[in-house]
Amino acid sequence: MKKGFILITIVLTGSFSAYAQTSSEAGDNFHQIIKQKFMEGGPEFMGIVLLCLILGLALAIERIIYLNMATTNSKKLLNKVNDALKSGGVNAAKEVCRNTRGPVASIFYQGLDRSDEGLEQVEKSIVAYGGVQMGLLEKGLSWISLFIALAPMLGFMGTVIGMIGAFDAIEAAGDISPSLVAGGIKVALLTTVFGLIVAMILQVFYNYLISKVDSIVNDMEDASIKLVDILVNNK
Repeated sequence: MKKGFILITIVLTGSFSAYAQTSSEAGDNFHQIIKQKFMEGGPEFMGIVLLCLILGLALAIERIIYLNMATTNSKKLLNKVNDALKSGGVNAAKEVCRNTRGPVASIFYQGLDRSDEGLEQVEKSIVAYGGVQMGLLEKGLSWISLFIALAPMLGFMGTVIGMIGAFDAIEAAGDISPSLVAGGIKVALLTTVFGLIVAMILQVFYNYLISKVDSIVNDMEDASIKLVDILVNNK
């Protein structure tokens, strides 16, 4: 029984090692293919499209980190503000908001800061500062949208220029060679493929960021209404 278990272990270990080696070789081959196709497409337009990908991903990662840090447990914050208003008044509630990060806490602070001027001023302050916070949440999204549109356009431009080069080669050769035409068209189309891949990658991040912003904004609006109700109940 023990010998059989050892034999099975050896077989499984060998199989795993072979699979890991095969996966590593496949990964290396994939990288080599990508590198080769990138060079075939021409460094001019392919480099610009790659720059769009790098800048777009950098902005997307920065926004993801910022939005995750901006996410607040509004229900918990509302309970803390309500308890602070009952025990220590407006100043205690403002201190709670000051020690809590995120746009919801900032809006609460602005509303509480105008609480002595009446509920109408509180609502105006919340609406005005909510617009400011919404602008901060959406900061950089327009650039990601630009790169999404720009990457395939640059790819198409590279394709058109490549096609023009292929027809120039045909004109210089004086005849239509299948290998000459096919090679030129293949190189030209690589920029379009790469541009579309970049646009698709960035589009996924963009849609995620938009949904995240919408979620935070909805939470801000709902929490602001509840804050006004709390202020009414504690007058």
